[in-house]
Parts: sequence; C-alpha cells; structure tokens
Amino acid sequence: MSSSGISSLKWQIALGLGAVGAVGLACWYMKTSKNESLHSVEDVKNVTEESPFQRAQKFKTEGNNMFKRGKYDEAIAAYTKAIEIIPREFKTDLATYYHNRAAAYEQLKKWRSVIADCEQAINLNNKYEKALYRRAKAYEIVKDYESALDDVTAVCILQNFENSNALRMADRVLRELGVKHAAEAFKHQKPLIPAKHYINTYFASFSEDVAFKKLVEPTEPLGQGELKGFLKAKLAFATEKYEEIIPACTEELNLSESESNFKLEALALRGSFYFITGEDAKGIEDFTSIIENESADVNLKVNALLKRAAVAMNNSESDDYMADYEKAVALAPNNPDVYHHRGQVMLKLNQTEKARQDFQKAVKLNPKFLIAVIQKYYTDYKYALELKDVDLLMKDLQQFRESFVKFPNQAEPYILFAAVQAERGEYQEAEELYRKALKLDESNASIYVHLGLLRIMWKNDLEGGAKLMRQAINIDSTCGYAFETLATVEVQRGNLISAIELFNRAIEISRSKAATVHLFSLRDAAASQLKMASRLGISLSNMIFR
Repeated sequence: MSSSGISSLKWQIALGLGAVGAVGLACWYMKTSKNESLHSVEDVKNVTEESPFQRAQKFKTEGNNMFKRGKYDEAIAAYTKAIEIIPREFKTDLATYYHNRAAAYEQLKKWRSVIADCEQAINLNNKYEKALYRRAKAYEIVKDYESALDDVTAVCILQNFENSNALRMADRVLRELGVKHAAEAFKHQKPLIPAKHYINTYFASFSEDVAFKKLVEPTEPLGQGELKGFLKAKLAFATEKYEEIIPACTEELNLSESESNFKLEALALRGSFYFITGEDAKGIEDFTSIIENESADVNLKVNALLKRAAVAMNNSESDDYMADYEKAVALAPNNPDVYHHRGQVMLKLNQTEKARQDFQKAVKLNPKFLIAVIQKYYTDYKYALELKDVDLLMKDLQQFRESFVKFPNQAEPYILFAAVQAERGEYQEAEELYRKALKLDESNASIYVHLGLLRIMWKNDLEGGAKLMRQAINIDSTCGYAFETLATVEVQRGNLISAIELFNRAIEISRSKAATVHLFSLRDAAASQLKMASRLGISLSNMIFR
C-alpha cells in the first residue's frame, strides 16, 4: 500500500470512531503501518529489479536511437552491452544484436568487423537473410568474391530468386569470379583442334580470304616427293589433318627467300588456325605482321584487320577493334567481307539500322556470299519488327523462302529461318526446317541443339530436349554450344552436379576469353546453388533455379 493510502486509512478510522477511539487504536495503527511499509518496500523492489533480458533490450533500444542519430560508435557500445548481458538462450535476439552492430560497423566502413558480427548472427540463425546480404556486401567490397557469392546465393534461394538487388549483386560477383577463373584457366589451356564443320564455317564467313583461296585452289598433283611449308599445309587441310597445319606454316616461314613462295599466305593461314585453336595472342601477332607489311596484298591486309578485330571484340578487351574495321573500309571499300563483319558487330550492339546498311552493301558487292545474304534477311526481319511494319515483315519472311531456291544445297538458310519461325511461335514449321537442314548437313551438331531448344520451347519437354543435345555431343565432342546449352537445361531440371560437369567440359574446349568468362560464371552459379541449398537444408527439388 502507498503512503497516501496509509494516510487515507488513518483518517477514515479517526472520522468513524472519534479522537478517543483513534487514540485507543494507536497500537493497532502502528502495527498495521509497520506491516504495510514492509510490503511496500518489497513491492518496489519487485517492480524495479529488471531481468538480464530486459536490460539487454534497453541497451538495444539505446543502440537503435544512437544509430538513427548517426552516432555509430555510441550505437556499437550500446549493442556490445546488450550482447554481453543477454542470456545465451535468447538466440534470435542475440542474432539481432550482432546484426545491428554489424550495421553500425558498416557505416564506419569497418568491413572485417561487419563480416565477423554477421557471422555470429548467421551462426545463431543460418537463414538470417539480412545478415547474409550484409555480409555478402562486405565480402564484395573486400574482394572475397567466392564468399560473397555463397552469401548472396543463399539470399536468392531463401527469397525464391525474387530479390532484384540480390540478383544484380550475384551477376556482378559472378562476372568478377568469371574473369578471375578464366585468367587462371588460360594460363594452362592447351590448343584444341575443333571439328571440320567449325573450321569450314569459320572460313566460309570470308569471301575474299586470299590465303584460304590459295589453300583450296585446284593445283597440279603434289607428287611423291617430300612436301614442305605451305604445300604441306595444303595437303594437311585436304586430308583433314588439321593438327599439321600450324607446324607446316611455321616451316614455310623458316624457309629462305629463294625457297619460299608463300610466306605471307603461310603467316595468314597460321594466324587463322591460331585463332581457331584458341591461341589468340599468337594469331594477333601474325596478323599484325601482315597489317604492318607494306608489300602485302590489300585483301590480305583487310582479312588480317577483320580477324584481329573479331578476336578483340569477342574477348571484350577494348573498343579499339572498331578502328580496325574503319581501316579495312578505307583500304578496300569494295570488299564485301568488310561490311559483312562490321554488320555482325552492329547487330550484336543492337544497332539494327547500321547493321542492315552494312549487310546490304556486302550483298550488293557479292550476291553469292551466302552468309552475308542470310544475315541480311535476318537483319531485315529484326528491322521490320522494330518498326512494327507488318507488310515489311511479310516481305522479309518471303526473302527467306526464296533463299531455299537460290541456295538449294545449303543448310544455313533453313537454320536461320527456323530460328525466326521458332521466335514467332511457328514451332511446327521450325522443326520441319531444322529437319531439312539436317539432311543437307548431317555433321552440324548445332542443329541438334537448336532442335532440343525448340522441343523445350514448344512442348516443355526438358528430357526430350536434353536427349537431342546429347546427340549433338556424340556428333561433335568439341561443340561448346552443345555442352553449355545442355548444362543450362540440367540446371533447370535441378541436376546441378551434372550441370557443373558439363560446364567444366565447355570450359575446357572454349576458344575465347569472353566465352570462358561466361562459362565460369554459369558454372560458379550452379556450384554455389548446390552448396548453399545443402547448407540451408533445402531440397533441390523444391528450388526455382535461375
């Protein structure tokens, strides 16, 4: 009872019994007052004494207030007291204290402290999304990209890949890891001879390749004697002994001036095969020698400029490759290869109108240049889509159909038109077109990959699509497109272990740095998803993969 209550009781007694009665009750009052005072002290003690948890919560609140006022050192001190006081059984609250302190350290850019406190929070709650994301950001800043990837992957998994900020961070980190891993891989990468189809397609994209024309032109029988240099390379190409071409070209270059008739052709051919087998630096060196040779044939120089530019662009080394295209135009304004290859660059840069103009020039200069013709048709189609011009679109589609008559024995028109029809949702016709292309070019593994993708788009048949892609690999074990695409399908199916193995194989046969960076990014994403799903105790069958 309070002191005012005691006073009230005394006055009630006095008024009821009179002064004499009140005096007579003196002993009773003193006893009652003493007991009430004892109870009052005990009650106050019970009210004011706080539990360790309550005291910790007060320090947490104090820390939050300091944080809001920008007093981060004071906030850290308050959170530290809360961490020290709270009983260890309050794991959720303790995790929050550690995370709050990490947030304060983040404001002070004390990244190692951020990582340490987030780790404490995550140890207490391994699905603590905020702590995982904050630690991922800190890891990214200190360039520990492997750890950053695992944390941000965990966030993506926990949030069903719907957190756009986390997805953007994952993309950044995967890019950094891809660059790092690709650089390491290229130090130990061995040259790889691709399949005949790949080699033929590469040279078919140049209608004015002086060295290649010399390589395949009909000549007198080479005879029974020992062949040297370029003539040896010529025989190697005809008999598909591609591994002998670079050594034969090198032999030609080492011959004396009186013995050698094909030094520049050998240099160009060797440079091409260096590119084809993935030895880009050596190829660039050979083509630069041709470009700087004042006596070299103009078309040989132009070919060297185009190939050097293509490698630079594919490896994303710089924007300097455009200068090579401009030099090529200046040297040979009537060479269709210049416009065809520059048009491809414009198409990749989504500059459709410029690409269309270049392909038109290439076809006008050489109407029989198959690759340029069908690329023009495809670019016309894209241009009509951008303009939303239905009449122009129908005209462009008709161009494709006419190309079957113009190039009756070539698979390329069927392949590209099939891709267009698949994009338009004309799946039945697309499949028929791909089947016709296969009859014309049975060794083209990429057609099976296209058919597999079509099966997935059309019928959502992942197993059927994967089966067709395996056929592609059986036809050409160096078809990186087949390995990469099948690996991506396996990710969608939740078969991450299989996907990682396929990505690793694609990496082994990759021929460009840019492609290798991309492949490492895909592989690292799959590996991190597999690891973090296991760590979080989430079944792969319940995950939505990206």
